[in-house]
Amino acid sequence: MKDYLINWLSAVGIELSAWQLNLILLAVILIISLLIHWVFHQVVIKLVEKMTRQSRHAWRKMLFEEKLFTRLAFAVQGLILYLQVALWLNPDSLLYFSLQTLALLWITVSTTLSLFSLVDVFAYLTRNNKRTKNLPIQGLLQAIKLFITILALIIVVAVLINRSPLLIISGLGAMTAVLLLVFKDPIMGLVAGIQLSANNMLRLGDWLEMPSYGADGDVIEIGLTTVKVQNWDKTITTIPTYALISDSFKNWQGMSESGGRRIMRAIYIDANSIKFMDQKLYDHLSEAELLAPYLKMKKQEVDDSNQNLQVDMSMKVNGRRLTNIGTLRAYLLNYLKNHPNIRQDMTLLVRQLAAENHGVPLQIYAFTNTTVWAEYENIQGDIFDHIYAIIDAFDLRIHQSPGSADIRSLGQINQPSL
Repeated sequence: MKDYLINWLSAVGIELSAWQLNLILLAVILIISLLIHWVFHQVVIKLVEKMTRQSRHAWRKMLFEEKLFTRLAFAVQGLILYLQVALWLNPDSLLYFSLQTLALLWITVSTTLSLFSLVDVFAYLTRNNKRTKNLPIQGLLQAIKLFITILALIIVVAVLINRSPLLIISGLGAMTAVLLLVFKDPIMGLVAGIQLSANNMLRLGDWLEMPSYGADGDVIEIGLTTVKVQNWDKTITTIPTYALISDSFKNWQGMSESGGRRIMRAIYIDANSIKFMDQKLYDHLSEAELLAPYLKMKKQEVDDSNQNLQVDMSMKVNGRRLTNIGTLRAYLLNYLKNHPNIRQDMTLLVRQLAAENHGVPLQIYAFTNTTVWAEYENIQGDIFDHIYAIIDAFDLRIHQSPGSADIRSLGQINQPSL
């Protein structure tokens, strides 16, 4: 093509020097490149934009939103520029080498950005798919981007030094130890992300608790090197991805999916208030609807046992008797079984734990029928409000350490009168 142009100029009587010819050829290349740019970005891209916006498929719209077609157009323009240089210029000239190097760099950068767009579109599709939206795929996609970037940098260096990329890749083998040290966190994060995904250990939106890192909240991002957790106080905690494999953490997602959240709290009974039930207390508690069937059945059982054994009931140590704390346990169990917000298909216990210096623990172990935090706290609060309010009906006392007012009252009692 260049020879044809030179012959044509000679035929019309125009003789040009080498630099003048190169300047004209450069202008021709520039004009053709600008025309191609106008066609791609003012005609083709506009047409593609119109077609994608009319499409009902979200992925087609995302291809345009992520600028895939624009970046591909730039890559094609770089390829056309490369071909023009080979078509118009002398391979031995400096301008030929400079423009071809520029074209190759242009193609590499545009192709890299196009691949990034494809990765971003895939990330969008996974986030909006019911099966994959909670999977920790973000770290894997970041690893793919990192690999593409490294490959692009190798090609760029190869173009600048005019050597084969394979030669540079082979030279990297001697730097394996250095590369492993530099990319230690990304490599460990990639392995951890694969393990998290394969074993379904953690997903976006899970409630994660990791006290060693001060994390207690929802997982909002699972990246290649870090996992971001939004705590309940709205602060953000960043955890290294590999720490989720090397250290232990608690995932509350199973609780959320079960539909029930556990109540496990104890009240401490003053041991001095525990006693056998007398007839007066028995008659009083027999009027309670939740206790009447239990007391009638239990009293009949105890009386029959004592009668069969023919024990002397004049002494407390003989025979079987009802206690106020045992009756309280039975009442609380019936109370929870009739509570509208307690799951009856899950573990439901009212158990007495080993005595402590704070008293005798009576623990409530049950599950609410909601996992919403505020609703759970309201249900739990209502249950224990009721327990504290009715405790004296069983002639029992809640243990608590003496406060300053108690000490002052004691001092006033012991103060001698003047």
